[in-house]
Amino acid sequence: MTTIQTTATPYDALGGAPALHRLVNRFYELMDTLPEAYAVRQLHPDSLAGSAESLFEFLSGWFGGPSLYIAKKGHPRLRMRHAPYAIDQRMRDEWVLCMTQALTEQVTDTDLRDGLIHTFAQMADHMVNTESQGGCPAQMAH
Repeated sequence: MTTIQTTATPYDALGGAPALHRLVNRFYELMDTLPEAYAVRQLHPDSLAGSAESLFEFLSGWFGGPSLYIAKKGHPRLRMRHAPYAIDQRMRDEWVLCMTQALTEQVTDTDLRDGLIHTFAQMADHMVNTESQGGCPAQMAH
């Protein structure tokens, strides 16, 4: 008899939608309250609700759960969608700080947590598009 091993997706390993909501909510709570996240927080609107919804939907599919983001908005094209924002190394580091802390608090499986932190850091590296500090040109016009 042959046994088939199935590997849980990160979505399942984290605990599905409820755990993913907790992770995303904690991430944005940290971004909203940590003084060390001031620059990246300024890139976001006053209310983080829409950002949290988009991140949850993206991560759901990216982690192997329902492809909510793609169903709503199509391919994520992360770099293109972030292109209107001047994202520098400081903002990247602040974003990673918040995500790392949220993952550290929420994910007990150290291998999964470390793998996610590494992957998020690589993704954040890819979002850096300027050497100067700045924000969204549209926000600066207000």
